[in-house]
Amino acid sequence: MKNLRTVITTALVIALSSLGLSAATAADSTATRCAGTAGAAAPAHRAAAQPVTVWLAGDSTMANPGSARCPVGWGSQFDALFNADVTVRNQAVGGRSIQTWLYEGNVSGTMGSDGECRLTSNSYSSRWQAMLNASTGMKAGDYLFIQFGINDSSSTCPRHVGPARYRQLMTTMVQAALARGAHPVLLTPVAAITCSGSTATKNRGFVNETFAVGSATRAPVVDLQSLSVSLYNSLRFCPHNGDFGSGPVGAFFCNDRTHFETYGAQRIASLVAGDVRRQNLALAAYLR
Repeated sequence: MKNLRTVITTALVIALSSLGLSAATAADSTATRCAGTAGAAAPAHRAAAQPVTVWLAGDSTMANPGSARCPVGWGSQFDALFNADVTVRNQAVGGRSIQTWLYEGNVSGTMGSDGECRLTSNSYSSRWQAMLNASTGMKAGDYLFIQFGINDSSSTCPRHVGPARYRQLMTTMVQAALARGAHPVLLTPVAAITCSGSTATKNRGFVNETFAVGSATRAPVVDLQSLSVSLYNSLRFCPHNGDFGSGPVGAFFCNDRTHFETYGAQRIASLVAGDVRRQNLALAAYLR
């Protein structure tokens, strides 16, 4: 009987020891798995933001200022609205229609039978060629903002551009950006200040054409004409007596109703940035 009790006691000790070892091993295994999972879910540090270049193509209302105090294009004030990961490359040039901007020096003063200004060469301007350069031009993730439609309304060559030609050339620019992985953004032309009594009014063309290209290519459109007119009304610019030397209108515009002082350019740039945010474009993540 004594021997039987000894055998039973020994067996119980061995069984309990095995159970304890298995429990400890399972606990260690579970802890190891949990630690590994936690490490995978929490990377050491976040990836750095991708630097972005915003390219601007347009006319004097967008262009960088020259030696004179006025005009100042809104594009010259755009960079300040973004963080350090964005570089704005402003290639807008005063006096250009979309065609003379694209084909600088190759648009003649002669209008063809189709009602369009004749090209003497199909060679692109150096500025557009530089933006198309595979090494130093537009790259994937960049943005191309396109704003024309003011000088294009001229009835004479070389600046004249008809509606169909305007759509064709804007589509060409959009497709070139898309082919490089860049994001085109179209803008209707910013309004000059014209009044009907106490109300600022729209005064630019090529709005429908810009929206048509946006719809066909799925490029976002910033309706800068509507935004600018709404701003002028909120600032109570009308009625206006034509005095651009003083007052709120004089602080905003040069003496030609069209071009901007620095303050005006800043306000227009803010309108564009605000619509980028409103439309929830990815570029909005870089705004200050």
